[in-house]
Amino acid sequence: MANELTIPLLPCPSIDEITSFYEMLGFEITYRQTRPNPHVAVRREDINLHFFGMDDYDPAQSYSSCLVIVADTSELFEAFAAGMRSVHGKLLVSGIPRMTRPRVRNDRYTGFTIVDPGGNWIRIHKAAKEPEAQTKLARAMENAARQADARGDERQGLKILEGALKRATGDEPEFQAVREYRDELVERVKGV
Repeated sequence: MANELTIPLLPCPSIDEITSFYEMLGFEITYRQTRPNPHVAVRREDINLHFFGMDDYDPAQSYSSCLVIVADTSELFEAFAAGMRSVHGKLLVSGIPRMTRPRVRNDRYTGFTIVDPGGNWIRIHKAAKEPEAQTKLARAMENAARQADARGDERQGLKILEGALKRATGDEPEFQAVREYRDELVERVKGV
C-alpha cells in the first residue's frame, strides 16, 4: 500500500488550553470532541497535530515529542513568533509553553522547538540535512543546542557555551550568535 497517513495523538491536561495555544500560532481546529474522550485536531497547511485530554496530566513530566519537517524553518518560526508576540507581547523562551529560536549554523538557520502547554516537544526541522559545523565555536553552539533545546538541559547547554566563549577570540563569525544564545539560556534557567 502507499499514501498512508499516520498522526499520533499527544497528551495534554486541557484540550481548551491546547486549542488556544495552537490558534495563537495560526492553526485551525479541524476536529473537536469533548465526550466520551477529549480530543482535538489542529492544522496549519500540511501540519496536522492531534491531542487527547488526560486528567491529572503533568506537562512538566512529559516525554511526548514529534518532528515536523519543513522546507523553510525561518518562515515558520517568524509566523509562530508573530502570533506569540501578538498574544503575549514577547517570545516565550522559558517555562511551559515556550519556543526556542532557530540557531545560525553555517550561515543558515536551523530548526527550532515548541514546547506546548501539554509539555509536548514539537521539533521543527529543515528537510535538507545541514552540513557539519566547521569551527570550534559552531560545534559548541551545536552541542549546547543539543543539550538545551533537544534534551531540555539548559544548564548543560549554558556550561558548554560559557566554556566556548572563554576560549573564543571574539572575531569568529559565530561569536555574536553564541553570546545571544548564552543570554537566552541564562533567561531560560532563571525562568525554571
